[in-house]
Amino acid sequence: MSATLDRLQPVTVSMMNAIHDLPLLVARDEGFFRDEGLDVTILKTPGTGQHGSDHQALRDNIFSRTMESLYDGGKCDQFRMCEWGIMKRAVESNLDLEEKHRPAKIVALGSAMSSFAIVTDPKSGIYEPEQLKNEPIAVSPFNGSHFTMLKMMEGFLKRSDIKWTNAGTHRERLDALRAGKVKAASLQEPWISVAEAKGARVLIESRSTRSEAAGDELDGPTLAKMFRAETRAAEAINRDPGKYAHYILDEAGGAIGPKELKLWRILNAPPQPYTRDRFDDNYQWTLGWGLVPPGATYENTVSNRAWQ
Repeated sequence: MSATLDRLQPVTVSMMNAIHDLPLLVARDEGFFRDEGLDVTILKTPGTGQHGSDHQALRDNIFSRTMESLYDGGKCDQFRMCEWGIMKRAVESNLDLEEKHRPAKIVALGSAMSSFAIVTDPKSGIYEPEQLKNEPIAVSPFNGSHFTMLKMMEGFLKRSDIKWTNAGTHRERLDALRAGKVKAASLQEPWISVAEAKGARVLIESRSTRSEAAGDELDGPTLAKMFRAETRAAEAINRDPGKYAHYILDEAGGAIGPKELKLWRILNAPPQPYTRDRFDDNYQWTLGWGLVPPGATYENTVSNRAWQ
């Protein structure tokens, strides 16, 4: 039975793009958070996947981007992004010797298993990843489209031959691709389906796992309640993704309809502890690309207190 309204514990979280935050939205709207005794407020911030996005999520200084600055300023308690994006933000906030930023720790391997794809225009004559040697691929820096693109392409090219360029939001990247300004773009849903509907070719595709971040102020039992609600939401979405596709379609601004969105790309899983082995692998990978500073440890970056 749901907790009564006057006993609900308030928690404020932030989100950007629906494909990454779908369990969060569903847990709120289906009452799963309420069933755990939580009153969760979701602050929707500009993300690169929203059709009307500005460039606030593309600022070079990640801590001046809207979602990060809301957390930094104490306006929310918790946020989630791609695994490597959370790694970067957690590492940099905890190695902040001048204490300019509010520390955040990785508190879970998140529930969204979002698809990213590198797409090309068939007119470009690109048929395989190797043909993108030294060709800039359109991404948004330090976000999922950037990190996942590097992960995908390094299986085919030397790191020194992998190039990227900031071509704006997902809609702007697709426009640049169709205009011939770039030969490839890294996209997430719904923009992969939009690209396919407009005749683009998917060259390579992969899942990109979310991670969840929070400050020390959000205690373990509260996080455990949130993750139980998100687990229920993930199960509900996996049973019937079409029921919740409207959250994702809204971000395309009418560019595609329900029949054109590939529902099989919507995949979610229960939040899990962030293991030392996973931290070691992903921190060293991110460090190897020069995307984070050295000196981070599992102890000062990760807290699995929801399972303790």
